[in-house]
Amino acid sequence: MTLPLTGVRVLDLTDGLGESCGRYLADLGAQVTKVEGPGGARSRRAEPVVDGVSIPFALRNANKRGIVVDLDDPAGRDRLRQLAAESDILVESHAPGLLSERGVGTAELSALAPALVCVSVTPFGQTGPYRDWVATEQVLYALSGVLSRSGAPGAEPLLPPAGLVEETVGMHAAWSALLAYYDRLRTGRGQVVDLSAFEALVHGFDPGFGTQGSAAAGRSDDFPRGRPDASNFYPVFPCADGHVRICLLAKRQWRGMFEWLGEPAEFADPKYDTIPARFAAAGTLHPLIEALFATRTRDQLVAEGAARGVPVGGVLSLGEVLTTEHFDVSGALADVEIATGVQARVPTGYVSIDGARAGIRTPAPEVGEHDTVPAATRENLTRAGFGNRQPDSRPLDGLRVLDLGVIVFGAELSRQFADYGADVIKVENAKFPDGLRQSKRGAALAASVAWGHRNKRSLGLDVRSPEGRDVFRRLVVEADVVLANFKPGTLASMGLSYDELAVLNPRIIVSESSAFGSTGPWNTRLGYGPLVRAACGVSALWRYPEHDDLLCDGSTVYPDHIAAHVTAIAVLAALIQRTHTGRGAALEVAQADTALVQLGAQLVTESLRPGTVSAPGNSDPFAAPAGVFACAGDDEWCVVSVRDDDDWTRLCAVLGRPELADVPAFRTRAERIRNRADVDDVLDGWLRTQTPAQAVAALQAAGVPAGMMLRLPELLTDPHLAAREAYTLTHHDLLPKALPTAARVARYSGITDPPLRQAPIAGQHSREICEDVLRMTAAEVDRLVAEGILQPPAVEPAPVAETAAALR
Repeated sequence: MTLPLTGVRVLDLTDGLGESCGRYLADLGAQVTKVEGPGGARSRRAEPVVDGVSIPFALRNANKRGIVVDLDDPAGRDRLRQLAAESDILVESHAPGLLSERGVGTAELSALAPALVCVSVTPFGQTGPYRDWVATEQVLYALSGVLSRSGAPGAEPLLPPAGLVEETVGMHAAWSALLAYYDRLRTGRGQVVDLSAFEALVHGFDPGFGTQGSAAAGRSDDFPRGRPDASNFYPVFPCADGHVRICLLAKRQWRGMFEWLGEPAEFADPKYDTIPARFAAAGTLHPLIEALFATRTRDQLVAEGAARGVPVGGVLSLGEVLTTEHFDVSGALADVEIATGVQARVPTGYVSIDGARAGIRTPAPEVGEHDTVPAATRENLTRAGFGNRQPDSRPLDGLRVLDLGVIVFGAELSRQFADYGADVIKVENAKFPDGLRQSKRGAALAASVAWGHRNKRSLGLDVRSPEGRDVFRRLVVEADVVLANFKPGTLASMGLSYDELAVLNPRIIVSESSAFGSTGPWNTRLGYGPLVRAACGVSALWRYPEHDDLLCDGSTVYPDHIAAHVTAIAVLAALIQRTHTGRGAALEVAQADTALVQLGAQLVTESLRPGTVSAPGNSDPFAAPAGVFACAGDDEWCVVSVRDDDDWTRLCAVLGRPELADVPAFRTRAERIRNRADVDDVLDGWLRTQTPAQAVAALQAAGVPAGMMLRLPELLTDPHLAAREAYTLTHHDLLPKALPTAARVARYSGITDPPLRQAPIAGQHSREICEDVLRMTAAEVDRLVAEGILQPPAVEPAPVAETAAALR
């Protein structure tokens, strides 16, 4: 298999944050050369370390070459300049200004190599008041608003599992790099990209002001100060051999559950067909379900749920995940040598291309392993520009995307293309409406639609009818990409498989996604993000250590958003390949595989040391003091991460107790971990006298990673996000007021921010698309409408003033 980025050269100067960007580009075929200083990157020592091997480093640097370049030496800087001039993309994660001080910053390298795409990945970006702050994953969880929505009501907030932050940031870096590179193919010009990890988490992990899952219809919008009672969103119930989770979202799913319960009279009222009513009645409903499930096994409940159309999934431990038949058969997990003499069970990779998984091929390089190995000859794979983009155009102008996607994943995936110029046509069937359009009672439009479907057009089409499929096939001839996230086999059952569509249009790229993929015994399972998390071990780690059944991941739809970005990157890579082959591709991404890759360090560690990985709660197993600490005020918290002995010395100075740095019980990291309770008490006593903002300001000024727990409304007024104009407002005629929305994630020197054309109502552009794209006559369109095949909107949108009045 020729991978889509074959011939693309990437220089990887990341160390820790952003390393997964280069790994994914390498998976997709790019020649990625990791550039380290003498002695190797700091990330080579990142925990967990097993048998002398850093597991995170091994996973995030597989498939790369490795060289040593001393940037403190003039000869080393000259070598970097030469390498940059020969490369297509450079990704770096040095502190702002460090490379520029040495004359090899992104501005200097861009001037030397105008076609080079330079991506800078830093905790907070190149500008703004937090520019020079330091951060860990835990600090970013706190600042991004994720922490404030995690944990049990009345308890301390709970940190999600480690690893999800770095992979989220890495995927946004990979998308940004390829988008700028695709733009270069049209313009011949590279550019500089400024990616803030803070903003990537705020806007890309599970945004509070962005596309939300169907369960959002049952949530309050008043932003309570405490943790949400998320147990009602995607509840977990004990069973005979563990725990299961259910997702009752659609009416038909509730009806299946109602029958399973024996049709109890107290829930016969049709009002319980709605999510808000079931949430409100959880105190009565859930005990009935718990009693029903108590004597059955997980497998029995999953099977019975599938037969009744009720989404049920088992909650698996990491050990169970590693031995699950489905992940073995699907190829999601495999036994791989990750370092010399070290073989482990490893998540192989994110995506399959034309039926073959693009994953681990070679282990991470040793320090300087390829210093004397010449780079592969570029031959004729260097891609020339294929057009001249006009100054007022966007990178993806001219592309047409047919979007069959649904709910969060579908909306987020196609939005990436719509925001940057593609004509995205959302194909939707009024007989089977997208769950994302399920709004709160009385609302004319779901806010998630406004967020997730901006910049798109909507075609109402019954693709399940023979003539509707014929219309869709005609559109495929005029399109570049088809996106779908149905149950595996759905497109093929309608005669719309990649092989069939490629006959009509050999250039078409078809991306299919599902919860567990098309291969393996779970391929037909009903799947939502909460069930995926449960099946992949994420839920088992996202809990308080002392409570096996108190899972705290209920308020997120992870991995929907980030799996959509993973898929968008693969589609863009296939589009890049198509510029020189002229051929399309079949792509597949399973959401479960996304979760497995991002939880890779814990899975591999458990593989090598069975029984050693469990839910850490707020205690970092590899650092102390580190975790979530109470501050002065009502339910106010901050995260502090003392990474090493230098951080400890700096912290002691801030506390006004420099003598503690030399206390034998606290002097080294190992000693502090052993005496965690005592060292935490030292920090806790000081923090309780400080507001979060005061504490974080003092600690960051000393270079100690710290971040206050921000709640969602506080993100809108955060001084750093405000200075970087991270939020803007989106308007819609069917909404009573404008919504805060992401202005962008990454800043590009040559690509403007996405426009904010309001999301379409269902079928809004049906006539327009058929007449303009397919050149149908008005009579043809009228006939299709009369027969219910083509579905224009039933009514025109009401003016915003009328809508607002109706909601009062």
